[in-house]
Amino acid sequence: MQLDYSIVLSYIPALAQATLMTILIAVLSQAIGTVFGFLLALARMSKYVWLQRAVIAYVWIFRGTPVLLHLFFIYYAAPTFGITLEAFPAAIIAFSVSSAAYNSEIIRAGLQAVHPGQVEAAQAVGMHYPTMVLKIVLPQAVRVILPVYMSNFITHTKNSSLASVITVQELMLTSQMIYSSTYHAIEILSVAGVIYLTLTSGLTGLQLWLERVLQVEKRPMSARKRARLGITTPEAPRA
Repeated sequence: MQLDYSIVLSYIPALAQATLMTILIAVLSQAIGTVFGFLLALARMSKYVWLQRAVIAYVWIFRGTPVLLHLFFIYYAAPTFGITLEAFPAAIIAFSVSSAAYNSEIIRAGLQAVHPGQVEAAQAVGMHYPTMVLKIVLPQAVRVILPVYMSNFITHTKNSSLASVITVQELMLTSQMIYSSTYHAIEILSVAGVIYLTLTSGLTGLQLWLERVLQVEKRPMSARKRARLGITTPEAPRA
């Protein structure tokens, strides 16, 4: 068996365009899923029992059923109710509702990990709830949320290949079309695999960078801050 990777060269523009579509699907649906998941997490932590139960039902349904089912339902079954969507918006909606279910639980766990004393102190000084969440709770919860959130983002990026089943021209469908016409399946699929590995490795690198940025207590104190605090002795090396 001889492999001929030169065949890939003529399809680089098509693969590049398909990769951009994959990135667009992953980033857009994850962003929508994050905002929606954050609101669901707050609703789950609210004092209203009916709201908590509604969120529990949502998470139960969309986390307990496959993304492919959501995709088929929105694209093929929704027209029965008079709702007809193009393939791309149908994929974005399907991935977003699934992502929101996972992100809501990840974000809720991070918010609840913040010590209750922080919340009580904010309430004691008369801080409003939205301000308390944005300025006190969320900054501390982000470090807890980040590793699991990014793992979910990586899984979400790989799952975007499912959009090929409803004819979205993303990386997987484009790869299938190329090897169907050239009969060089190994070459095309291995290149597609390398592209997916590159995308997920980039997300892993972003996660490690963000974790370092958020480790404020391990950063060396700047000369300006040391001078402002009146510290004149050399700073001891941090563990």
